[in-house]
Amino acid sequence: MKRSYLNFVAVLGLSASIALLPSCAKKEGCTDPTASNYDADADKDNGNCVYDDATKTGILSEDEIWDANRIYYLQGRVVVPSGVTLTIEAGAIIKGNEGTETNASALVVAKGGRIIANGTATNPIIFTSALDNIEIGQKVGTNLTKTDNEKWGGVVILGNAPISAENGDVSANIEGIPANLGYGVYGGAVSNDDSGILNYVSIRHGGITIGEGNELNGLTLGGVGTGTTISNIEIYATLDDGIECFGGTVNISNALVFYQGDDGLDIDMNYSGTIDGFAVIHGDGIGTDEGLEIDGPEGITNVNGQFIIKNGICKYVDAAGSGSAGD
Repeated sequence: MKRSYLNFVAVLGLSASIALLPSCAKKEGCTDPTASNYDADADKDNGNCVYDDATKTGILSEDEIWDANRIYYLQGRVVVPSGVTLTIEAGAIIKGNEGTETNASALVVAKGGRIIANGTATNPIIFTSALDNIEIGQKVGTNLTKTDNEKWGGVVILGNAPISAENGDVSANIEGIPANLGYGVYGGAVSNDDSGILNYVSIRHGGITIGEGNELNGLTLGGVGTGTTISNIEIYATLDDGIECFGGTVNISNALVFYQGDDGLDIDMNYSGTIDGFAVIHGDGIGTDEGLEIDGPEGITNVNGQFIIKNGICKYVDAAGSGSAGD
């Protein structure tokens, strides 16, 4: 009995000693696997993750998420094909590398593809030129101005909504993309087609002329349907039109276009959606055309749709800085 009692006391003493030992400290490091300094052995993030810039080119093969921790560079056309969704996080910056005509950088969302670019007022998603010195966490760079356009292509979204094309065609190939590539086709019979979300998105310093009457605009929408959300859009210093709608039914709210080289808002091929809340500011030494260009059907199909444009202003600023209602 005495030996058992002593053994019991010894065990209690050993347990107490173990309890008094300091716990093993967790190793700190970068715990994000997408960071360049990821530490697989780290148990606790130290807040010092480093992210390399990423270059994207060609046709995406699967769903992707572009985050706000790095700058994404577009090399040539980057295509979101049918069945693939590209998600761009609020605050992300995407820069298009330089290239002329058919080699221009652009983001193209093909029919059946989707983009979820849902920025916020405090963290907008910014598309701009690779020449722009804007950095992560900033909303504007310092080295480019309203005269700096044609530095990359632009953003193109294509859908299955009705269009009125030439020769009675119900589909067409979008300007700025060679027809033989296949992913430039737009138009169909799905009025509520859903190509995703563009919200609090700024597109800057783009626009490319491929040939006569064949250009990439700041934002090109071809056959985009009402299931798509286009809101709080800014287009700045683009060579051609700010926003051009080739048919489709998509509604656009709160659009600001300033210092475009051609038209502010251009609708064509019997676009039949609603544009509610817009401002076009142009001139000030920048060669431009109209604030609004409105064209109807081009063919004999899908000719009955009606558009609504409301709650907007077009303002022309002369070289002396004086403004007035413009074309």
